[in-house]
Order: sequence, then structure tokens, then C-alpha cells
Amino acid sequence: MKLAPYIDHTLLKATASAADIRTLCAEARDNAFYAVCVNPVYVPLAKAELAGSGVKVATVCGFPLGAVSPEQKAAEAKLSVAAGADEVDMVIHIASALDGDWATVEADVRAVRQAIPDQVLKVIIETCYLNDEQKRGATEAAVRGGADFVKTSTGFGTGGATPEDVSLMREVIAGRAAIKAAGGVRTPDDAARMIEAGATRLGTSGGVTLVAGEQTGGGY
Repeated sequence: MKLAPYIDHTLLKATASAADIRTLCAEARDNAFYAVCVNPVYVPLAKAELAGSGVKVATVCGFPLGAVSPEQKAAEAKLSVAAGADEVDMVIHIASALDGDWATVEADVRAVRQAIPDQVLKVIIETCYLNDEQKRGATEAAVRGGADFVKTSTGFGTGGATPEDVSLMREVIAGRAAIKAAGGVRTPDDAARMIEAGATRLGTSGGVTLVAGEQTGGGY
């Protein structure tokens, strides 16, 4: 299986330097990954580094906790798009999902959707904190709010993607959106299982080793 077209090559560490981002972008260009995913401060740099390559620039919003207001997330997303981001991965308000307050989750997503109507919006539900009923509710709320993708994880929580969660999300989505599996995709077999379960995008910091058919180290 050719994995490169599935991969969002990701570097979201607080310690990431400009030199690290240039390396990330060079790797993405060389391997023809779908996108890089970087923190908002590095969107202009990534856009410049990837000019003419066809590799998209994704960034994050309300990351990694999701615990800011919808208005703040919307403003962050809009500024990132103005800086050159093609895609935004936002984090829901996780406590609202734990409370089963789906109207609040949906409104949170919709605020960002309305701020960036023309860009791809991926909505992170952080599955590691939710039971199956909550995962279903969060997925449905994300789709109703306008998500193009529902994404499993930030990679900064207590766990990452599982094929079982991807399958559950695919059942709920029923073709209305796509799925991004992120966090813990460490081997080509892991990647293949996520794709078989229904993921059409993979978030990983180990894209280079994955496409080489090797196991990645720790990290996202």
C-alpha cells in the first residue's frame, strides 16, 4: 500500500524550531506527503518552503486542550488561513462531550466552520477521554457543525487512534465526512489497519519511516 498520499507529516512539539520545520517540509516534499501539520506560528514558513510542491499546509486550533471559547477558536483559525493554511485541525471542548452537551460541541465546531468556509476543517474529538457513547455523540456533533473530517486524537492525550475507534466513527459518519486517524500510528501495519477501518488521512510524526516500511519511534 502506498502510504504517502494519506500522511499529514506532523510536528507540533513546543520545542520545534524553524530549522525543524524546514526539515519537515523538505521531507514532505521529497516523499510527496499529502500535507504537513504545524503550529500556527510556522504556517507562513511552511507555506514558503512548500511553494510549488503540491503539499498542503495544515495547522491546529484550540490545540491541544480545546478549552477556549468558540470565538477564540474561530479567530485563531481565520488568522491561520490568512497566513496561508489550507486546512485547520480544531479540538472540541472535551468537557462538553463528557457532559453529553452536544449542542455546545456542535456550536463550537460551527463557529470555526463559519470563520473558514472554504478551507478543510478537521475536528479532533480526543477519543482517549471518551466512552463509546460519547465518541458517537461527538462525531455526530462534529459532522452537524460542518466538519470535513472527524479526527481521533491530538497525540498529546493519554492515547491515540485505534482501528476500533475509526470503525465506530465511520459508522456514525455514514459517508457525510472523512476520518483522520492520529496518534500512535507507528508501523505500516498500524497504518494499513487504520485505512482498512475507514481512515483516509493519517497524522504522524513518523511519515518518513512509515513509507520506508519501518517502525517509527515515539512521538505523535
